[in-house]
Amino acid sequence: MYVCSCFGITEQQVKQHAENGACTPRQIASACKAGTDCGGCVRRIQALLGRGACPRRELIDRGAPALAQLPSRPSAPRELGDAA
Repeated sequence: MYVCSCFGITEQQVKQHAENGACTPRQIASACKAGTDCGGCVRRIQALLGRGACPRRELIDRGAPALAQLPSRPSAPRELGDAA
C-alpha cells in the first residue's frame, strides 16, 4: 500500500528505512522524500514508526541518555594580559 503518493513510497519501504535506523518522520523524509511535498502522509508515517521503532526511543523511555556524552572541551588558552 502506498503511504506517499507524491513520491510513490510504500509502507514496506518506510518500514525498511525504519529498520535501517530512520526513527522519525524527518529521518524517513531524508531517506526517501516521503512527507516532503504535500505532507499528507506524515501522520501515516508516524503511525508506521510507532513507539519503540527506534532503539534510542527505547533508551529514553527507560530514562537512559539517548546520546553519548560528549567529551569535555579543554579550556581555552588565556590571553597574555589575563590575570591567573
